[in-house]
Amino acid sequence: EGKLVLETTVASEAGPLIRLMESISGALHVTFEEGTQAEWLYEVVWGYVTEVIVCDPRRNKLLEEGSKGDKLDARKLAELMRAGLLRTVYHGQQEATRKLKQLVRAYENLSQDTQRTMARIKAVYRSRGIASRGRAVYQRTQREQWLEKLTEPGARQRMEWLYEELDQLGPIRRRAKQAVLSESRNHRAVALLRTIPQLGPLRSALIVATVDTPHRFRTKRQLWSYSGLAVVTHMSSKYEIKEGRVVRSRKPIATRGLNRNGNRRMKEVFRSAATGGAQMEPYRWYLEKLQQNGMKAEMARVTLARKIAAIALSIWKKGETFDPKKLNGTT
Repeated sequence: EGKLVLETTVASEAGPLIRLMESISGALHVTFEEGTQAEWLYEVVWGYVTEVIVCDPRRNKLLEEGSKGDKLDARKLAELMRAGLLRTVYHGQQEATRKLKQLVRAYENLSQDTQRTMARIKAVYRSRGIASRGRAVYQRTQREQWLEKLTEPGARQRMEWLYEELDQLGPIRRRAKQAVLSESRNHRAVALLRTIPQLGPLRSALIVATVDTPHRFRTKRQLWSYSGLAVVTHMSSKYEIKEGRVVRSRKPIATRGLNRNGNRRMKEVFRSAATGGAQMEPYRWYLEKLQQNGMKAEMARVTLARKIAAIALSIWKKGETFDPKKLNGTT
């Protein structure tokens, strides 16, 4: 009813949290924002309450207004939940995919660290006015030649450490990738998705680890939005009055690109699959047909990415393998 009946501070530990929830009678609804401890906190509380809402902090614009503090944020979250204005972030209870999720996260972190180190190596050379195009700067056989270009001792020492870091990350990242591929073989969904062209073992493992279950999405459009492949449209004056009657306006809908609040991993998987399959069958003819109908090349690739996502969702739900004859039927 909007009345504050209890306010307290509790340690971020399973025991105190469970005792607090058990001390409250009646239906208990809990909400907290997505963050570092969200997955652990969800696992702790979900068996003791009626509803758990892990909400998207990017949608909670009310929290940005006025002063900020733990008590104020908690009260604002409670008000947003009471009004039904929170957008839920999915946290499933799929034990089968838990190990795959952790392995995928580890592989991604190592890949990001590798890319960051490579970027830092080139940044040092650029800061000294040394052009470093291509990948030759990373090759072990050419490092001495590149190091000789750094005449300042501090910069040279820094570069040696960066090269050492890059050498250490490479083998670890490869082991992490093999661990992901090995674990993915235990999941039937991965085997099904691998039958789709351009969705190899790694991309299929990324999809299963991220989505968890295809039944999260009732329609393909929900998957497109989650994957950052939904087209954002802007339109005003949708209706107008003509001869005393309300009719739909013929004003064209303006597009504003793709939605920005999608899952970056899923967006990269489907867009890279579409880019890789642009020059290969069975996708090439599909792209050519779109472009012949007047669609721009960039939009055609986005449409192909949405097509691959729709096929993946359909195959996963039905437990079937990919059939190229159905490519034109899945829109």
